[in-house]
Amino acid sequence: MAGIQKILIILLVLVLILLALVFSLNNQDPVALNFLLFETAPQGVAIWIILAFIVGALTGVLLTLLTTLKTSVTKRNLKKRLHRAEQALEQCRNPTDRTI
Repeated sequence: MAGIQKILIILLVLVLILLALVFSLNNQDPVALNFLLFETAPQGVAIWIILAFIVGALTGVLLTLLTTLKTSVTKRNLKKRLHRAEQALEQCRNPTDRTI
């Protein structure tokens, strides 16, 4: 089953590469992007779209990593607080505190 899954993933990647190649070849019109302070050199439309996709994907990965890091730090702090609370509870339940 794992072999079939690897073959399907390889085929999917090859199809996506082929689609990107066809897209790039069909969108060769040079376009310059004009921002407020500067203008870029003319590049093909496909280049700008692919760059925007890559920047978006990297931004998504970075935000996911930051969120995961924050969650793991919160989890670690909560585990420490729970451990301290359990120790305090055990001290309260300690049978040596009984008076006769």
